[in-house]
Amino acid sequence: MRRQSLLLTTDWSTEQLGTLITVARAFEQLDRAGVSCDFVRCQLGYALFFDQSTRTKSAWAGATTRLGMTPVIVDGSSTQVSHGETAAETGAMLGMNAHALGVRHDLIVGRGNAFMRQVKAGIDDYLAATEDTRAVPIVNLQCDVDHPTQTLADLMWLQERFPDGLAGKKIAVSWAYSPSYAKPLSVPQGLAMLMTRFGARVSLAHPPGYQLMDNCMTAARDNARASGGSFEVVDSMDRAFEGADIVYPKSWAPFAVMGRRTELLRAGDRDGLKALERECLAENERHVGWACTEERMTRTGRNGRTEGEALYMHCLPADITGVSCERGEVDASVFERHR
Repeated sequence: MRRQSLLLTTDWSTEQLGTLITVARAFEQLDRAGVSCDFVRCQLGYALFFDQSTRTKSAWAGATTRLGMTPVIVDGSSTQVSHGETAAETGAMLGMNAHALGVRHDLIVGRGNAFMRQVKAGIDDYLAATEDTRAVPIVNLQCDVDHPTQTLADLMWLQERFPDGLAGKKIAVSWAYSPSYAKPLSVPQGLAMLMTRFGARVSLAHPPGYQLMDNCMTAARDNARASGGSFEVVDSMDRAFEGADIVYPKSWAPFAVMGRRTELLRAGDRDGLKALERECLAENERHVGWACTEERMTRTGRNGRTEGEALYMHCLPADITGVSCERGEVDASVFERHR
């Protein structure tokens, strides 16, 4: 597994993902015990962010430093990509110095993961042309399809709380109301594709029009069949929450809207983007009842959770009703109880 990139969890076998988690747990235990793991000294861990980030930037900087590397965080807007430089050329330039490269490129449907693969091709071509034997693994720090570091962290957290495994556990991944739009699709897609590989029963809920990528839904169904889990798509948040062991209410933009947004971005149509935002916010308003409320949580946890309530999860930042917004994804009391 050394020298490999992590661009989608579906690129790796379930066995490889299990090995990755085992290694991660070992590093975590050593770090908490004060044992140094800095075995890759004098190397640079670049991270290229084309979207805002708090947790992932901090995680990348902390992880690379603990492994002995020097983190270099680059704002995507400061690169020459906006001036027309290709992803492959960007990769070649960064690959001259980088020993690992994380990339976040999540807001343009059809572009993010493809960009990462083109960056990798540029790096690999440069290394081959210069007869450099190094490998520069690429780590997907969120794209338009998947958010592997987030969903793998979610999986590890759940495995700690369910030491017997996730087989048979019901996970409700649900759209939830937000007073903003253009939130990426990658977290719900990534959860559906990953959790089904470990035998979970994933119930994906969303209102009409908030569908996700077809290939991700196909992968989730295939993974569920292979693992003995299940995958369903429903149009009722109540139905998804019924008897759930874990709930993950998270807003995202409709796939069709993200496609339209991509075209407007390419055209530089600012007025069109503003009009699309108004249209999408109005559509969101039609579904303000899609929220993780105290009442809805009473429907969960009837399959063995002793406290009678599912675990609440969110990748953050959450839109918390009465705290970060007037109406949002989750009641403040639910959020606080599971903080």
